[in-house]
Amino acid sequence: MTTGPAQRQTLPPHLDWETCDRARLARARAFDGLFFSGVRSTRIYCRPVCPVRPARSENVTFYATAAAAERAGFRPCLRCRPETAPGSPAWLGTATTVARGMRLIDDGFLDRATMTALAEALGVGPRHLLRLFLRHAGASPSDIAATRRVQEAKRLIDRTDMTLAEIAFAAGFGSVRRFNDAFAATYKRPPSSFRRRR
Repeated sequence: MTTGPAQRQTLPPHLDWETCDRARLARARAFDGLFFSGVRSTRIYCRPVCPVRPARSENVTFYATAAAAERAGFRPCLRCRPETAPGSPAWLGTATTVARGMRLIDDGFLDRATMTALAEALGVGPRHLLRLFLRHAGASPSDIAATRRVQEAKRLIDRTDMTLAEIAFAAGFGSVRRFNDAFAATYKRPPSSFRRRR
């Protein structure tokens, strides 16, 4: 199929017209978020995975971004919701929420506050926060905080002359007993066994 000059100008730079059209007709998930197709007859633009019956190829143009499609006079499809495509702010939002949560946990937020307080700080509910962390990080915020505490304590044991009690509190443990229990669970050894003999 031949493409007109206007179609060539709207293509994403790394894709050709035929590839985009085949991906659109096949509803290929691998291309979701990489381009958007505008249908000239309806003036609607869609994601490649749109569940609506595909338009005829001669009526379709392709755009690298949703903004480019809107600038060309198309409006978003209400079925495939281009605003939720991979790479969009809505799609990145969940990963961004988890990244912000990870930074707060790294700063010791859960050493001073609860999971509910972390969820409130991130603007989501506690159960939703747990789902997001399990999806993006593979572990709960509490698990990540516990691992961070043990790793920080291990670094302090290796690099400082602080007492083990001082290390326990500096790493964010609420008590020396929890510090010892965490090391026993993680390393199957007490923290004192890591102290180098000087």
